[in-house]
Amino acid sequence: MPSLGISSINRHPTPSVSRSVARPKKDLLTVASLSTRQLTRLLQKAHALKKKLQSGRPSRPLIGKTLGLIFEKPSTRTRVSFEAGMNQLGGQALFLAAEKIQLSRGESLADTAQVLSRYLDGLVIRTFDQTTLEAWAKHATIPVINGLTDLCHPCQALADLLTISEKKGRLKGIKLAYIGDGNNIANSLIEAAAKTGMHITVGCPSGYEPDQKIVNWAQEASSETGSRIEVTQDPLVAAKEADVLYTDVWISMGQEREQKRRLKALTPYQLNERLLQIAKSGAVVMHCLPAHRGEEISESVLDGAQSVILDQAENRLHMQKAILIDWLGGSTS
Repeated sequence: MPSLGISSINRHPTPSVSRSVARPKKDLLTVASLSTRQLTRLLQKAHALKKKLQSGRPSRPLIGKTLGLIFEKPSTRTRVSFEAGMNQLGGQALFLAAEKIQLSRGESLADTAQVLSRYLDGLVIRTFDQTTLEAWAKHATIPVINGLTDLCHPCQALADLLTISEKKGRLKGIKLAYIGDGNNIANSLIEAAAKTGMHITVGCPSGYEPDQKIVNWAQEASSETGSRIEVTQDPLVAAKEADVLYTDVWISMGQEREQKRRLKALTPYQLNERLLQIAKSGAVVMHCLPAHRGEEISESVLDGAQSVILDQAENRLHMQKAILIDWLGGSTS
């Protein structure tokens, strides 16, 4: 019998092969990075996947695929929609709490990203700094999807486009009024508006404006789509004749120490009946959740007839599935 010693095994070493070499590397870090064609395709896929799920027809193009989720922040909708989405598409998801893996004990992000690229087919990263997300994308050889950073939340904005298109029948020319803190949601909605020809007016107090670089980019990009990108300190101006009224929490994760200051500055920007009366009669109310009832939005508006927040939340699942198919490979057939 031939020897099975180390010398025999090393004579014909197995080459190292990354799981991602079969397809080009692409990431979803911002809405701005998407082409109009990609946006259109995602909306069409999400709509088709929603119809299939509602009709009981399974769509499982991601059989054998594994998605990793590394979250440094708590999550309900983002985590569950990605995990459920992978399951429905035939794949599986692994949730990796950042404090439970070796990153928390000093292993470098680069080493972690390269090793996980050998095990997984894609990564969803939920972190604080956008530069951390970009580092994951730099070192991973598999697709990296932004599950939220302090700068932007593209998956939420893409799902919101699906909801608006369903409720209003179009995106181009629709006016969205975003009222409150110009946070990551506002930034991604601004990018989404500039890409689709939707108009957006952000009503926020001084010092709480959306990222100025994103506003500048969007105003320049809007020249091609006919979008209007505006920022005002007057919530009444923002809400006037709006087709969509949108708000988000005033105190995001990591801002708890600023609570008193933020509440004082943002209280005049509550989304309430007064703003609803200024908007168009058929305006819909949106909130990406979780909501602090009676704070950034009145309870009567949140639960009112014009609220579409539950449809909006559901559409996270359908858009997430479209993203997974597009970024991890497969088809909707």
